[in-house]
Amino acid sequence: MKKFPLVLFAAGAIAMQSCKMKDTESAVSGDAASKVYVAPGKHDEFYNFVSGGFNGQVSVYGLPSGRLLKVIPVFSLNPENGYGYSEETKDMLKTSAGYVPWDDQHHLELSQTNGEHDGRWIFANANNTPRVARIDLTTFKTMEIIEIPNSGGNHSSPFITENTEYVVAGTRFSVPMGTEDVPINSFKQNFKSTASFISVDKNTGGMKIAFQIMLPGMNLDLSHSGKGPSHDWFFFSTYNTEQANTLLEVNASQKDKDFIVAVNWKKAEEYANSGKGKKLPSQYMHNVYNEETQSTNSTMENETIVLDPKDCPDMVYMIPCPKSPHGCDVDPTGEYIVGSGKLAALIPVFSFTKLQSAIQGKKFEGDYYGIPVVKYEEALHGEVQKPGLGPLHTEFDGKGNAYTSFFISSEVVKWNIKDLKVIDRSPTFYSVGHLMVPGGDTRKPYGKYLVAYNKITKDRYLPTGPELAQSAQLYSIDGDKMQLLLDFPTFGEPHYAQAIPAEKLAPKSVKIYDIMKNKHQYASMGEKATKVVRNGNRVDVYMTAIRSHLTPDNIEGIYVGDEVYFHVTNLEQDWDVPHGFAVKNAANAELLIMPGETTTLKFVPTKQGIYPFYCTDFCSALHQEMQGYMRVSPRGSNVPLKYGTNVTDSAKVTASK
Repeated sequence: MKKFPLVLFAAGAIAMQSCKMKDTESAVSGDAASKVYVAPGKHDEFYNFVSGGFNGQVSVYGLPSGRLLKVIPVFSLNPENGYGYSEETKDMLKTSAGYVPWDDQHHLELSQTNGEHDGRWIFANANNTPRVARIDLTTFKTMEIIEIPNSGGNHSSPFITENTEYVVAGTRFSVPMGTEDVPINSFKQNFKSTASFISVDKNTGGMKIAFQIMLPGMNLDLSHSGKGPSHDWFFFSTYNTEQANTLLEVNASQKDKDFIVAVNWKKAEEYANSGKGKKLPSQYMHNVYNEETQSTNSTMENETIVLDPKDCPDMVYMIPCPKSPHGCDVDPTGEYIVGSGKLAALIPVFSFTKLQSAIQGKKFEGDYYGIPVVKYEEALHGEVQKPGLGPLHTEFDGKGNAYTSFFISSEVVKWNIKDLKVIDRSPTFYSVGHLMVPGGDTRKPYGKYLVAYNKITKDRYLPTGPELAQSAQLYSIDGDKMQLLLDFPTFGEPHYAQAIPAEKLAPKSVKIYDIMKNKHQYASMGEKATKVVRNGNRVDVYMTAIRSHLTPDNIEGIYVGDEVYFHVTNLEQDWDVPHGFAVKNAANAELLIMPGETTTLKFVPTKQGIYPFYCTDFCSALHQEMQGYMRVSPRGSNVPLKYGTNVTDSAKVTASK
């Protein structure tokens, strides 16, 4: 049992975190400020999409300024704009387990064509209730969320093939396949891990689970697709190949190596298409937002195609990798696969060419549950010696260099991919998790910058109680030496991130929704089309918003217990003029309605009285005047239904039924 190294690593981690770094200001040279300064009226060079971790959202920052541009709601409720509260978006958070209004968002991946960012979509994972989302980069809105069945923790996700043929999701926690009740200590017999391949429509982006690969029970961590010569392959890091089910910090650290799983996804695709897979009953939810009707369609799917490696020869292989690898990264040429063993004092780099030769020559050291295990030395390009402590994640600059984050020694290290020599190292001062080079996981990285995302940030910012702000650090990598330019706080906890040049996204950004294309079933195409309609206890308010009034702004004849649906259409056709909407005592959030859009807030009054409603988003000098009143009367009273704007005695009246 090899427990002693773990004690050393733990002690080292505590020491690193408890010792405040001295003279940290000297790490930033005098010209750093000029390199990150973006003058008023000027734009940043890059959009930086950062995972939100436990807040379940995606944050967008400008680089090099570090300015927060937007928070995109994905897997969690967002009171700012009513995502998950409005009638149009609440179904986006439906799952097979019901309505799940929060999740843990770890990783992001921009869509690619020929291994380069194409600026169409970004995909995001939900770790807790396993899901993958697709965000449209013309609107910065979540358009689709698909649940991942047969998965217990969707951490190794949502990594893509280089033409976005598939989004790939690996399970973090192995779970039993099917519904049989089994004891936890039957892990080795009954628990399995899965790698799910989600096909993506090349025109619409629509997602569908094409097939899953069933693997032995273990934890899949991070993954990346091959590139160029390795295009047909996908690589996953793993840990807990000991198959422990308790106290993993000790029991999953018995061996000196875990595995990188190498999957030939092209061959898997062929097997799935030829009927080699088994159809497994699997309930999972698929939610799609329709921009035209501005509504969500939710479908419960009922089965998946599962491929078992024992029935599909030459589809899956194992490569031994130093203990507990986190990162599994492929360089821009597609030749080199980097594994980062968190408990290793070196970085192994594998050669795709040597891997193929080893497979063809059957240079195996045995098998793992029937899956061939390639001999370590036969696939190895070489090892980076003494790079640092606690390697996690590697990205590339397109110039033959790699950059790896080191959690325990709190640094970023630059090294050469071919000769494996360390070139430079720069402190992050506190424990760094992921790092990101713009385009650093593509065939053509943009280079120029590197961002480190720190896990522990004592003393970087003003104290804010027991929890401190999460930290990102921007480095210049233009020269031979890395230069720290900027610290900026992030919503947290940030994990992985992706960045793309602004020039690839900004010109395609949607500015308004053409109101003539608004097919929402409750849209009001002008103030004359507004109305209030009662159907039993349901009341639909067809309302418009325009600078600076709401129509109708006086409503009577609503009773306690009515279900009142405010369908608010923003009549503006001017960029960046949203209108908000809120009602006193409403049990849900306000709405934020974009120009040309219709959005619905449901309100059930529980007491009689006068309920003000108003625009919550500053829209004009007379924003404060943009308000109205709703009268709620006791149930059973005979107050007629009346509504209007700028009317009193001549108010419109409809029959109250």
